[in-house]
Amino acid sequence: MKKDIETIADIRILVDTFYTNVREDKLIGPIFDRVIQDRWPEHLDKMYRFWQTVLLDEHTYFGGPFPPHAELPIKKEHFSAWLDLWRQTVNTLFEGDKAEEAKWRAEKMATMFLSKIEYYRRHASKPLL
Repeated sequence: MKKDIETIADIRILVDTFYTNVREDKLIGPIFDRVIQDRWPEHLDKMYRFWQTVLLDEHTYFGGPFPPHAELPIKKEHFSAWLDLWRQTVNTLFEGDKAEEAKWRAEKMATMFLSKIEYYRRHASKPLL
């Protein structure tokens, strides 16, 4: 039986496994590698803090998650691939209320990010920081 997401150690396992899968993905892996380059440790640390804040209510992440994504060359299919990998990773490693919340929150973020990206593309405006 799998356990739920309960600690920062669980968050690290989730994030590390997820981004290993992302980097192997033919569609979104090259985008992540091109943007992040050699700053993977920094990115992973930021993702640990983000998900720790979101799922464990331990406020260690400060900032806005959208602006770094605002001008990326990504579309609905990229978000679909990202969500599929996230769901698979969560389902492989965990089960429980927090695991379900992790999937739900990722779905809401993907919807919001895609909507904002499309808005800015249509209106040729700069994203709010």
